[in-house]
Amino acid sequence: MNDQTPSWVRNEPGKASLEGVNWGGLSTLYIKEVRRFFKVQMQTIWAPAVTTLLYLVIFTVALGREGKTVLGVPFADFIAPGLIVMAMIQNSFANSSFSLLVGKMQGTIVDYLMPPLSVGELIAGLVGASVTRAILVGFAVWIIMVLWPGVHVGIVHPLSVIWFGVMGSLMLAFLGLLTSIWADKFDHAAVVSNFVVAPLSLLSGTFYSVEQLSPTFQAVSHANPFFYVISGFRHGFLSEADSPIYVGGILLLLINLLLFAACYIVLKKGWKIKN
Repeated sequence: MNDQTPSWVRNEPGKASLEGVNWGGLSTLYIKEVRRFFKVQMQTIWAPAVTTLLYLVIFTVALGREGKTVLGVPFADFIAPGLIVMAMIQNSFANSSFSLLVGKMQGTIVDYLMPPLSVGELIAGLVGASVTRAILVGFAVWIIMVLWPGVHVGIVHPLSVIWFGVMGSLMLAFLGLLTSIWADKFDHAAVVSNFVVAPLSLLSGTFYSVEQLSPTFQAVSHANPFFYVISGFRHGFLSEADSPIYVGGILLLLINLLLFAACYIVLKKGWKIKN
């Protein structure tokens, strides 16, 4: 080989490989996915923010009257952080569960498989775009709540907000990616969204403290990984949590490592993608 050797080399006839990380391809995939949801930002970012605000208004009017407090803070301040991160994780799932699924349905899945991207790079591009959408939605909801009278969402512990916001978004992004690989039509993805993601997020302590539940239901809540996302994220705003912060943070990290491994294995094998 001479000085004009390209960045890729052929180890075997007909088999090309890249040396190192294909940053150009990875950034292209990431930008493509971000542009896809940003073109319809009224639907993908601002609509979830308005819906979340409606949750806040309805629940504070229905349950927050007469100075009701939870964990020693006003009810509106208690539910606001949970609503922010709930919107984040739900939109992270929605984004990652769409990409490969629409490619399979429209016959454009080859656009994801043919570029010189490794499995890890493909996952990073898709999941990174989903987390980006989650962060944008969370920021939009937070801005609206800052301007809304009677609600205080000042950040006290930024590390808790960042860690649990990112860990929760990653968890749902990986779950959405697995869903898009498994699903053959939008109905399949809707089943996971409606019967797994929505119930687990609503029953995660967003609107109540698990301390108010019976011991049995407290145990059930602690088995819900969404609970640790809500509790840890709320700690970043209120310095209060329903669970040990470090336990929840480590548990979510382990769950994300397992979900990444699952995504990597099924994509490497091409299950329901290449067959």
